[in-house]
Amino acid sequence: MSVDPAVLVEGINLMWVALVCFLIFFMHAGFAMLEAGQVRSKNVANQLTKNLLTWSVGVIAYFFVGFAIEGLVGAYTGGGSLGIGEAFGIISPADGNDWIGWLFGAVFAMTAATIVSGAVAGRAKLRAYVTYTILLAGVIYPVVVGLTWAGGFLASFGYYDFAGGMIVHGMGGIAGLTAAYVIGPRMGRYAEDGSTNVIPGHSMTFAVLGTLILAFGWYGFNVGTTATVFAVEGGELVLDGYAVVGRVAFATTVGMAAGAIGAAAASLYLSGKVDTLYVANGILAGLVGVTGIADGITWWGTIAVGLICGLQLPLVFEFVSDTLKIDDVCAVFPVHGSAGVIGVLAFPFVAVSGFSVAVLIEQIVFVAVVTVWTVAATAAVFGAFKMMGQARVSPEHEREGLDLSEHGVDTYPEFGKPETAADGGSVRTDGGEVNE
Repeated sequence: MSVDPAVLVEGINLMWVALVCFLIFFMHAGFAMLEAGQVRSKNVANQLTKNLLTWSVGVIAYFFVGFAIEGLVGAYTGGGSLGIGEAFGIISPADGNDWIGWLFGAVFAMTAATIVSGAVAGRAKLRAYVTYTILLAGVIYPVVVGLTWAGGFLASFGYYDFAGGMIVHGMGGIAGLTAAYVIGPRMGRYAEDGSTNVIPGHSMTFAVLGTLILAFGWYGFNVGTTATVFAVEGGELVLDGYAVVGRVAFATTVGMAAGAIGAAAASLYLSGKVDTLYVANGILAGLVGVTGIADGITWWGTIAVGLICGLQLPLVFEFVSDTLKIDDVCAVFPVHGSAGVIGVLAFPFVAVSGFSVAVLIEQIVFVAVVTVWTVAATAAVFGAFKMMGQARVSPEHEREGLDLSEHGVDTYPEFGKPETAADGGSVRTDGGEVNE
């Protein structure tokens, strides 16, 4: 029985991409646990709800609007042509397998979206956050993709970002920092004399579990970007994207390890102790650093980038919180923002192909364009909510916790929380009927 190589290739490649999407989706469990562990016990349900809704409203917005915006921005800024009807054709694709390509884009978009929730934890109104998520998934992130992966201006100019170190993570971290600045710090974060008060999260266990889940899912994120396993050339099977899978898997593994070591060293230098949460976030910072360059980085460059991204984490976090007075609750900027920027800017220095001034210039322009767009768009959205008085909850609701005020739920009823919310509503404490 003869086998058509093209059919075999298509089947294997589709199966690989589908598996990768499932792994990346599971990263949301990691984000949920990491963020829940870093917030106070009175805000856990709110953080979990935001993670659930980020995926739910975001993926719908990306389906109806975002995916088409990517194509339109890519065509109009890259010198191509694409009709509006054609751009929105994903809603009724000619080939049913196109749904896999859409899903691959969607899980990356939702990763960028969920990063922001950790920065504004503990004081953002749910309606403001959900609205921003819709706009991020439908417009803000798709514009970035349109300029880059979809063939837009930056693709024509030149840039290097293999799996989204800047496009996904850098963009998400910068958006989170901007949102946290506009909304303002949590009550009690800063004393009247300007000193910083530490507000610890309620569960180090959750935070570390979330970190390890994210690290596991990251193999889908990075290794999965080698999206095609095989191709057909001259009637024979050849390796396609999988030709670099070993280097990508190595960079992902060693990058996270070096990030943890770097963060531990910086923590020891700053405080004389190795902070567990810094080590956990250092793993993620190391992963972010190599994400954009994992397929073309030297082995020593992988270690160097991971170490630097880990080392900068405590330093940048303290600069943001103590000097800039921006309350980035879950350290999303040093983990995703600055680490993403460092990774793609380091590429010309650690690339297998050697140093290139031209590539360095391209990377600087790439980072600048994505940063300016992300800051402007995010500031506009949260600034509008702030002017309307809808950006953050009231002081009374913030004091009692967002679990009660936003959801009417007491996540840990055995702690002896009140059964009546500040707005007079009842609070569910058993997961069942509302207490009367």
